[in-house]
Amino acid sequence: QVHLVESGGGLVQAGGSLRLSCAASGSIFSINDMGWYRQAPGKQRELVATITTGGSRNYADSVKGRFTISRDNAKNAVYLQMNSLSPEDAAVYYCNFRYRDFDYRNREVWGQGILVTVSS
Repeated sequence: QVHLVESGGGLVQAGGSLRLSCAASGSIFSINDMGWYRQAPGKQRELVATITTGGSRNYADSVKGRFTISRDNAKNAVYLQMNSLSPEDAAVYYCNFRYRDFDYRNREVWGQGILVTVSS
């Protein structure tokens, strides 16, 4: 069974920065896409950024130019550098892996979520 563990969240002032990390443990043959999503109170979960095996990145318009997603395949980890944070970025952030197990089945796993709070 694969588990994702997120870290790096917390409270930051508007204009500040945070770096989220997410690492996988368990039996993984290969990881395809990695991504970050977020859910603010009363809102639906939304995509923040994704990164493919080849390094292609996709960002939500609201974070372009401020957030950077990266991955370390050797560590089965994904990161999200968040700069110029605003109160609108406050949410619970979830990492997501789409991977293949050793039976060559495609699977998906979510982290437990980590809270990011931005004070104005």
